[in-house]
Parts: sequence; C-alpha cells; structure tokens
Amino acid sequence: MQNLILIGYSKCPIGVLEIKAINNAIVSVKILTEDIWNTVIESKDTEIITEAKKQFQEYFNHNRKVFDLELAPDGTEFQQKVWKEVVKIPFGKTKTYSQIAIDLGAKEFTRPVGNANGKNPLWILVPCHRVIGINNELTGYAGGLWRKQWLLEFESNKYKLF
Repeated sequence: MQNLILIGYSKCPIGVLEIKAINNAIVSVKILTEDIWNTVIESKDTEIITEAKKQFQEYFNHNRKVFDLELAPDGTEFQQKVWKEVVKIPFGKTKTYSQIAIDLGAKEFTRPVGNANGKNPLWILVPCHRVIGINNELTGYAGGLWRKQWLLEFESNKYKLF
C-alpha cells in the first residue's frame, strides 16, 4: 500500500506555501512563485496540514519562534545531519556554512553543507535562510535571495545586508 501524499496551501506575506505531508509528518514545504499569489488554491487539509498552517500563521504574526511539527524530510544521511544542525540555529540568529561544517566535524564540509542546505525540502521549518556566507554574504536560496533577506530582517532588526 502506498502512502498518500496530502497537500495543503497557505498564503503568507512572501508567497504561497505548499505543504506536503505523509503519515502525519510534514515532508515538504516550499514557496510557490509570485504568479499564483492571487490565485485561489483549494487546500485538502488534514490535522497535520491544519496544524502546520496554524504554526506558520503564528510565525508570521511574531507569535512563534520554534515549530513543533513532526518532520520527515527525504534526504541522505549527510543531508539529515546538516538539517539537524540548521534547526538548532535560533530565531533571529545566523550561522555560516563553515560554522555548520565545523560543528559537523571538519571545515572541509563547507561546500557539502551548502549543497545539503540547497536541497532542504522544509522551507522555514528547517531554517536554511539563517545560513549565510562569510562576511554576512547572502548566498543561494531556493525561494530567492530577496525572500532570504526578508526572512532575516523579519526575524531580527539587527541583520544588515552589506
């Protein structure tokens, strides 16, 4: 028997979130392109999708800094390790790719950390927007660098783009 993939949609200040769940765990959250911002999207909500939408709404209303959802992203063992490190970055803070590589055991992991971060299927839940380049440089972000900057500024008034 195949697992049923459930998909829900939720508008947020910077786009439309597509939330996918399997077996009461979130497996994917991505931001959809601007061309559908004004489109009415029918959402097939289940308990986990409804809870995810509620927590995202709380996040965007500055009432939530930590998510409490069952996550089940698909990825390699190394990607899973990177994502577990990224989840540890507190709201309003940032870490560099090389800092995460060192946390994982070797500075040589910097490029693989960047690659794993780029494959993160859980937008905001695994807060890859909080991972920056050396000297506060904004680099690669699947949702677009403007969204990465928006999220960092949203989370911390201290962040300045150089």
